[in-house]
Amino acid sequence: MSSGQRRGRWTGVPLRDRQALRRDELIAAGVKLLGSPGGPALTVRAVCREAGLTERYFYESFNDRDEFVRAVYDDVCRRAMSALLHAQTPREAVEGFVALMVDDPARGRVLLLAPASEPVLTRSGAEWMPDFIDLVQHKLTRITDPAMQAMVATGLIGSLTALFTAYLEGRLSATREQFIDYCVGMLLSRVANY
Repeated sequence: MSSGQRRGRWTGVPLRDRQALRRDELIAAGVKLLGSPGGPALTVRAVCREAGLTERYFYESFNDRDEFVRAVYDDVCRRAMSALLHAQTPREAVEGFVALMVDDPARGRVLLLAPASEPVLTRSGAEWMPDFIDLVQHKLTRITDPAMQAMVATGLIGSLTALFTAYLEGRLSATREQFIDYCVGMLLSRVANY
């Protein structure tokens, strides 16, 4: 019996909740593996080993590896969207995104780097991008022209994606505060021009 499959692991957990808990554990293992610094090393066996679960439980929640990889990516995207949705100011948005994607670099690598190395995520990344642009566009309330809102939001998402990617890859030597200040300044200056 592996340490993850020890007796009593599910003691006290209602049967109906166990599958959801196992799925969450698999997703967390997937984030760690898909977002590893050396690039994705994600196999079904590796995920199960990391989560301390058997393949039986993997297939209880996912049909195959591709479905799982998409589920991991979607989980990270939903968390990123939530952090941005709940922000009241540009600084809160940047700080929340930094806390989620830089303070937990595995998540950042899943969101920003994994689509380049996981073919199954090419489409998922393209599907999520309009949601992020739309979110930013609706936050640009000072810009009244919808076409201008869309262009500014698209440009900001592109710029921020490039900045966060470079920061995660260690190509920027800025401190955390410098990085946050720069991103906030970029957001505010872009909006102030309209």
